[in-house]
Amino acid sequence: MPAVGRLILVPTPLDFGVVGEAPPADLREVLPLTVIRTAARLSHWVVENAKTGRAFLKRVEAIEPLTAALQSLQIAELPRPQKGGKHAASAGVDWQALLAPALQGHDLGLMSEAGMPAIADPGANLVAAAHAAGIAVEALPGPNSLMLALAASGLNGQSFAFVGYLPIDNAARGSRIRELEALSRRLGQTQLMIETPYRNEALLGALLNHASAATRIAVSCGLTLPDGWTRSASVAQWKASPASLPSNVPAVFSLLAA
Repeated sequence: MPAVGRLILVPTPLDFGVVGEAPPADLREVLPLTVIRTAARLSHWVVENAKTGRAFLKRVEAIEPLTAALQSLQIAELPRPQKGGKHAASAGVDWQALLAPALQGHDLGLMSEAGMPAIADPGANLVAAAHAAGIAVEALPGPNSLMLALAASGLNGQSFAFVGYLPIDNAARGSRIRELEALSRRLGQTQLMIETPYRNEALLGALLNHASAATRIAVSCGLTLPDGWTRSASVAQWKASPASLPSNVPAVFSLLAA
């Protein structure tokens, strides 16, 4: 019986799908070399999306030779998460099958489309299943949009919560914003949220419409990209000096009530 392998959480760049026609940045600009070398040697993967997973490994191969031809790597996809930003449902998912390579002695990579697996991305259920099966879990260092945005916001980094996506319905979204603002005011806690890029403008508009004038709103857009930026200001200041957001670049929104 071979020794049990590890589940290795491999971070990826935050630039997938937002670089237009320009070539992606050199991975060495955003990932430690040890991450690139680890990704190159892994032959078994569980990924959020097989297409973007292979695209990432092609970029790895340009720096470090892969342990085997890309076409021969074993790449399985995670179950699709439920709508509303919730984890993939556990019922009916054969997590042991996804972990089979590790149980057979192979190190198994876990990769999301961008950033750190299982943080504002799928994968937590697979990590939990690995722990339950006695498989060691190792998280490699790399970019995480939530932590980068929080650090750049100037809002409270000692107490914060990630609340995922807000409702799309205008009334429900407004109610949720007021609820989060009240919670932030009571706890002094920064509230972090994300949105599908084409709804960036709509979310910012809703935050400005429903939050109090003194509440601080930070937007981090295109993190780690050459034109990435963060703006942090009160609702009143945002309204006095409006800004437009791109519809094809991911953003992280942060709120801290006064």
